[in-house]
Amino acid sequence: MLSYIKSLFKVIIFILPIQSIAQSTFIPQGSKEYKLIDRLEIKAQKNSNTIFSNFKSYNRKDAVDEALMLDSQKIDAKGQLVKSKLSSIDRHNLHSLFQNNLEWVGIKKEEYASKHLLVKSIYVSPSNFYQVNKKDFFLVVNPVLNFQLGKENSYDKKLYLNARGLTFRGMIANKIGFSSTLIDNQERGPRFFQSQIKTLRAVPGMGFYKDFKEDVSANDYFDARGYMTFSAVKYINFQLGYDKNFIGNGYRSLFLSDVGNSYLFAKINTKIWKFNYQNLFMELMPQFRKNGDSLLSRKYAVMHHLSFNITDWANIGLFEGVVFGRKNHFDFQYLNPIIFYRNIESMVGSPDNALAGLDFKLNAIHHFQFYGQFLLDEFILSKIKNSPSYWANKYGYQLGLKYIDAFGIKNLDIQTEMNRVRPFTYSHKDSIANYTHYNQALAHPLGANFQEFIGIINYQPFTKWNIYAKLMYYNKGLDTANSNFGGDIFKIYTTRSTDYGNNLGNGNKATCIDGMLLVTYEFKQNLYFDLSLQHRNYKLASSLNTQKTTMYNAGVRLNLNRRNYDF
Repeated sequence: MLSYIKSLFKVIIFILPIQSIAQSTFIPQGSKEYKLIDRLEIKAQKNSNTIFSNFKSYNRKDAVDEALMLDSQKIDAKGQLVKSKLSSIDRHNLHSLFQNNLEWVGIKKEEYASKHLLVKSIYVSPSNFYQVNKKDFFLVVNPVLNFQLGKENSYDKKLYLNARGLTFRGMIANKIGFSSTLIDNQERGPRFFQSQIKTLRAVPGMGFYKDFKEDVSANDYFDARGYMTFSAVKYINFQLGYDKNFIGNGYRSLFLSDVGNSYLFAKINTKIWKFNYQNLFMELMPQFRKNGDSLLSRKYAVMHHLSFNITDWANIGLFEGVVFGRKNHFDFQYLNPIIFYRNIESMVGSPDNALAGLDFKLNAIHHFQFYGQFLLDEFILSKIKNSPSYWANKYGYQLGLKYIDAFGIKNLDIQTEMNRVRPFTYSHKDSIANYTHYNQALAHPLGANFQEFIGIINYQPFTKWNIYAKLMYYNKGLDTANSNFGGDIFKIYTTRSTDYGNNLGNGNKATCIDGMLLVTYEFKQNLYFDLSLQHRNYKLASSLNTQKTTMYNAGVRLNLNRRNYDF
């Protein structure tokens, strides 16, 4: 597929010669900048046409421009537009955002420079270990570290994560951006995490792994990601890389999530006026069981999403995606970036897995954001009306709320979210075109036949301290020995147990309550100390026993997000 993508890009470049357009890299998903942009947008009750938040990752230049714009907007109690006066904590977070993206700060760059330099080019700013800023060339190199040590109840082995690596980003002649992250990991997670690895035959969120020092309870894996990006014209950006993408405004996504392994992709993003249109072409791995060294098969996916700011405070989006297999070659029919994929899928004989969706986001009264998604995999209108439990009524939806400065307490933010996905959603009539990659789900990690409720409290009482609490509950219908109830999206849906009576939660019902408390202290810019407590209760209807896990964890991180165990 890479050769096809390169050929496509060459044609595009030939038709649309690259102009002198400033090019930027992207902020890693999950970084603290995302929370700040959310807060500023909700406070201003304004969707800008710079960042469309249902596409992640964020462009660094756009994030700086967005923060500057939103910082200048505020509505007082009388409904009048006044100059923004952020809290000292918001101001600190804004300063941190600028420090982490200095290449786009402009003339104020000196305000964020380190006061005392021991070695030239080393920590010129508190955010960047090594930095070069010359004519036609910009480069930042940073180490990444994540050392975590923990203990699980009734388990005699220590839990740990030892992650070390390097990340770099840069620009060439302000026309081409590039970024890469290389991390070597050794990990022993909690026992339910180890069980998930055995089930998936992959480390959740990652891909290939080996036992660490012949210890089957610990894993050794390498995480390598990178991309290049450029603009052909002012409004169109191209990205080619090996990484992850996320579509949505929630903690989870029913369209495309970052919970699985990275993949090769080409992205075209068109942004003009109040519209943002994104095309994504992906090369994926079908389900496999690896035995020795062998070439794994491929499958492919194409997705596009149109986002529109219908007012300053309301956004809606349309999503469409197709997953397909063609014996290790891409189907050129799907290279058309405009036409509806469902129409193409019908024209080639309807062999593929086509999905469509709708999402929305509403900012209200400077404290609230309502958001949601509706995913439609397959349906028969007469069956939805008269037989809602029919197997082919395959859909899911998400509803969520963000509440900032809750109850008048500055920098206390609350988020609640519900996700429900009917049985057999994401699955397909063959084992290739299901909505998966590298033995993991492309969207929600629970697959299908589940409902989930999430509550998150994020409180920053002081500039360097952050308290994060999350409570998650879900129930999911699992298959029994000889029955397919639609929860396993890897199974072919023609093996279903029945056509009717397919209600959410059918099968061997699993229930899970998972709570986590995390206290973080930012000692220096992007250097964190973590203390966490997590308790998880997991029960199957067919079992009298409840699997109880209590886990304590402490660690230090540098330029890296925290590892989560939340499934």
